[in-house]
Amino acid sequence: MGAGVFGGYHARQYARAANVQLIGVFDPDRARADEVAGRHGATGFDDMTAFLAGVDVVTVASPAIYHADGALAALKAGKSIYVEKPLAVSLRDADKIIDEAGRQGLVVACGHQERLVFQAIGLFDTPERPLRLEAVRHGPESERSLDVSVVLDLMIHDLDLALSLTGAEPLSAEAEGVSSYSGGWDQVTAEVTFANGFTANFDASRMALGRKRTMKLTYPSGELEIDFISRGFRNTTGFALNPDFQDTAGAKDPLGASVAGFLACVRGEVERPIVTAAEAARALDLGLAVEQAVQAG
Repeated sequence: MGAGVFGGYHARQYARAANVQLIGVFDPDRARADEVAGRHGATGFDDMTAFLAGVDVVTVASPAIYHADGALAALKAGKSIYVEKPLAVSLRDADKIIDEAGRQGLVVACGHQERLVFQAIGLFDTPERPLRLEAVRHGPESERSLDVSVVLDLMIHDLDLALSLTGAEPLSAEAEGVSSYSGGWDQVTAEVTFANGFTANFDASRMALGRKRTMKLTYPSGELEIDFISRGFRNTTGFALNPDFQDTAGAKDPLGASVAGFLACVRGEVERPIVTAAEAARALDLGLAVEQAVQAG
């Protein structure tokens, strides 16, 4: 669902995956649907009912404000779904997705695929929990994803990573932001405090001069600095992390590995997708709290 940039990425993943046939691409704009589908010998649809009748699983890659509508339509048609991040733009809609999937026994995966990079580095197997996280995620102005703020567009990746690392519940969020070209928040900085004393600083911008995606993690035994663009890190912790993580399948193609994990879960080969709907809802909850803190500020 969705024949934009991300819809094209997902169509390519299905078209080249083993034991998968890309049936079609749905978009209200039939010409766009035909164009993306045609690249892979599939069919374009502008009729949702006809589209859902012809497929077994669905990726929802429409603009974020339409994620819930597409996800619920697919689930009610009995289809397991992979939803690009964010899962939805409200907690009420996220809960509806989770409840409908539970009623039908269907799989819901969400596209927080940078977890696979952390997994490749070995960050989920460290003997210590981090004390502090500092994340920077900057990009230049773009016409993409302007239906949501920079928090739900870019920062939400780092919110999910922070939640997955600490395992603790967030207690408070303070934030400030700048609204520029989109009409919403285009640059936001935030500090979140967690129940176990862990603190996380987030700096997200889609009005920067260039791309910058870094993270610094402070542990009792040292520091880890990661550059997500160059795919390298500096480690003073002594942890046995993987310096060649960029050569692993998950780090080379996180989206492909995430989609493969979704399909494996649908087939019953693994117990869960890389990121579950409940985990995606936690990241959304924190993102909405950051947005509220910006408004309050």
